Amino acid sequence: MEPYRQSVAPEHGPRIAAIGGGTGLSTLLRGLKRYTKNITAIVTVADDGGGSGRLRQDLGMLPPGDIRNCLEALANAEPLMAQLMHYRFPEGELAGQSFGNLFLAALNGIMPSFDRAVESLSQVLAITGRVLPVTNENIQLEAEFENGARVVGESRIFQCKQEQDCRIRRVNLLPSRPKALPEAVEAIREAEMVVLAPGSLYTSIIPNLLVDGIVEAIRESRALKIYVCNVMTQEGETEGYTAADHVDALLSHGAPGLVDLCLANSAPVRPGLVEKYREEDAAPILVDRERIRAMGLELEERPLASDKGDFARHDPDKLAAALLEIYR
Repeated sequence: MEPYRQSVAPEHGPRIAAIGGGTGLSTLLRGLKRYTKNITAIVTVADDGGGSGRLRQDLGMLPPGDIRNCLEALANAEPLMAQLMHYRFPEGELAGQSFGNLFLAALNGIMPSFDRAVESLSQVLAITGRVLPVTNENIQLEAEFENGARVVGESRIFQCKQEQDCRIRRVNLLPSRPKALPEAVEAIREAEMVVLAPGSLYTSIIPNLLVDGIVEAIRESRALKIYVCNVMTQEGETEGYTAADHVDALLSHGAPGLVDLCLANSAPVRPGLVEKYREEDAAPILVDRERIRAMGLELEERPLASDKGDFARHDPDKLAAALLEIYR
């Protein structure tokens, strides 16, 4: 686990609204916090697997996992607090559950709403910027496949896609069109840069676009709107997808003209990692330049892949630096 870095971000950095979930959004936030204090992370609450799923079931609360990741990424707390947030219980009934999730669950019990619980934990962790759930409503994610099969539950989409062996046609929220958190809409409208983060296309990024008010806010915002394309395709979601396929899915779930620019990785993924990913039917994403430009988007390609670690992911610092350079 990375140590928490004390924030030295400038007070007057650009206002950035970063939208997503999972590890992709938290990677982006780790880099951005060095450049600006004016960050609002808008996070999906469609997750229903793992420790988050168990708390959803047991307590009827919204899933804390993706939110916790983002809070950790932006935190400036004491190292002990950082360790505590990240701690996972090794055994017993709490096996696999993180203390950070339980902390948020307890705050959710004493606060009037989930977003207020998140706000309280943000203060405890002295985070740079803000973290907001995209909605306070209890939602489920449904996927419809090209053969007409459907499945409900974010955690079940992976297995169902493998069984159906065909592409996802679209995803929907149940109930449909839940109301966006007003602060999330306001943050997007007031942003100078809106970033759709890297991450799971259908389960982390697109669910945010299906919340009532989010797409409208992005379209009406005068911000520079950037989609950060993933480094790799993802097993159980985007096997065989090119960069343009990712953009196409975003626009068809969102709206034409939703983003101005696609930022893609141009650095080769380390040889050993490519083989490891190939076993999972995942591969570096092919950037089909002409198709992206034909969609009316600008394309920027930069060496963004991390040269450390066991996963092919973005390097937080390189990604943030590239975004700020494009913005300027």
